[in-house]
Amino acid sequence: MRFYKYQGTGNDFVMIDDRARTFPADDYALVRRLCERRRGIGADGLILLRTLPGYDFEMVYYNADGYLGSMCGNGGRCTVAFARQLGVIQNQARFLAADGPHEATVDADGTVRLRMMDVAGQQEMPDGIFLNTGSPHIVRFLPASSLAEHNVYAEGRAIRYGEFFGARGGTNVNFVEAPQASGQPWQVRTYERGVEDETHSCGTGVTAVALAAARRGAASPVPLRTIGGDLSVSFRQHPDGSFTEVYLNGPAAYVFEGDISL
Repeated sequence: MRFYKYQGTGNDFVMIDDRARTFPADDYALVRRLCERRRGIGADGLILLRTLPGYDFEMVYYNADGYLGSMCGNGGRCTVAFARQLGVIQNQARFLAADGPHEATVDADGTVRLRMMDVAGQQEMPDGIFLNTGSPHIVRFLPASSLAEHNVYAEGRAIRYGEFFGARGGTNVNFVEAPQASGQPWQVRTYERGVEDETHSCGTGVTAVALAAARRGAASPVPLRTIGGDLSVSFRQHPDGSFTEVYLNGPAAYVFEGDISL
């Protein structure tokens, strides 16, 4: 089987051209093995690119645990870049993902601008601010200069499997440090469900952080910095607390390709 490896600010994916629909999509053990970093190709997730009438393509996303996941923002940007490499699109795309239709454009410098779902609002909870940006997220703001030493794995796992979210399929957990000066990026670290660990970047996570930061006065576009690199999120904020025209912007890079025997 031919595979391709892509990464978006360190969030990495095994990409499969499944336009012929030959991949065993219900073989979750196979997906898990391909994503394993010591016995497989190694990735935070696996993505199938498929044809779908009415769209340029369909994106089918699996978490590293082998199971179908909700929307993945960095994965969406990587799928757009992959579709461009395959010649499926040029510089614009309209595709279907787990949370519905998406649009995207590719700039001359390789930046992929992915339109995310509209967000109706946010909810204050004991663990932080909860919102859904295609995947569920908790955003927890930390004191200045504390993010680097924060135990993201332990606290993120505790919230993800806690009494409230554990019974509801879990949530992703983002820990955030506000910039010390205007124009500097918001610092973000994320514990991702499905990967069950901290990842170098999470697209739906930084989108959630940007919208939560808007409640604290951040203006669009919001610059954000993850372990894997820089992203930005632009949006239109409305008086009722909703957000439309939400775009996740950043690089999506081809890493390598190869064949693996199944």
